[in-house]
Amino acid sequence: MGQAFDIAVFEGDGIGPEIIAPTRSILSDLAARSGAYAMTFRSYPAGAAHYAQTGEAFPEASFQAAKAAHAILLSAMGLPSVRYPDGTEISPQIDLRIALDLYAGVRPVRIAPGGPTPLKLTTGQDLDFVLIRESTEGLFYTKGAGEVTQDDARETLRITRATTEKLTRFAIDLARRRKTRGQGPGRVTSVDKANVFRAFAFFRQIFDDEMAKAPDLMADHAYVDATALWMVQKPWIFDVMVTENMFGDILSDLGAGLMGGLGMAPSADIGDDHAVFQPCHGSAPDIAGQGIANPFAMILSGAMMLEWLGDKHGVPQMEADAAALQAAVDHVVREGHALTGDLGGKAGTAEAAQAVSNALNVLA
Repeated sequence: MGQAFDIAVFEGDGIGPEIIAPTRSILSDLAARSGAYAMTFRSYPAGAAHYAQTGEAFPEASFQAAKAAHAILLSAMGLPSVRYPDGTEISPQIDLRIALDLYAGVRPVRIAPGGPTPLKLTTGQDLDFVLIRESTEGLFYTKGAGEVTQDDARETLRITRATTEKLTRFAIDLARRRKTRGQGPGRVTSVDKANVFRAFAFFRQIFDDEMAKAPDLMADHAYVDATALWMVQKPWIFDVMVTENMFGDILSDLGAGLMGGLGMAPSADIGDDHAVFQPCHGSAPDIAGQGIANPFAMILSGAMMLEWLGDKHGVPQMEADAAALQAAVDHVVREGHALTGDLGGKAGTAEAAQAVSNALNVLA
């Protein structure tokens, strides 16, 4: 049976349960087929709907279960109509990032050959880079606790040396792995606003100090406004980008737009000991219950989970299955016969997910 892994599952709000169900099924099938590992999925309550029913967004028992698990698979959370008394959204995913110190938000931006994109890419201009977003501090530091008076409002931007060092080292390790696999040239770019803010000059200096310890890689810098421009004009120049929380939040959605939409955008929030895997998109309550949500971002987040677990625990088959799952989604998108409405197709959630399962069987 191989190594066994306990996966904490949060089904989320809106379309969350609809997209995580087929993802669990596909991951379970891969594990059973491999024989090299096993995964047990256990669901726990959290989110806006749970808050509306109980007055509690993230039960302590749910948090402890997540903390004890080998990995956390989290679907879309939050509902626009359900908020805390101060007007802020219900966001257990942000609570997890802070409580488990998940400082590295990993946002891949990748367009497979034939994949959807508003860009006009020519041969040799493949898109495959990763944005690493710091996920525990930055402009999100106060998280709803900013100062508001009749005349002004203030939030706190916080950047610490300890977290920025860890974040840069994470980006360095990723750039090395990508270079070894032939996915990138081994370049890490600091995305900041060091020309205006002392906090970002501090961020950049720490980045430079850490990159000096990695002479096998290339280091460069880009201001965030220029980066937004270049992500549209020439995104193929990027390999691994590392940036502050709010900048990363904005640029990751731009990256999703390059891939055809949030329905194609997976993500992970990773710390030293724990990791959460979830799609970048929201809970889309306007289409909940209709069976038409795009499951690809959730499925690809599951593939990221397999890769992380395989690397962390020394299970090569999990990494191979992660690559196979990515290839299966690429195949379905390239063929174009089982695309959901956001990608220009007419398939429902179940049909799109089944197409991925079928592709896994064909490509195996």
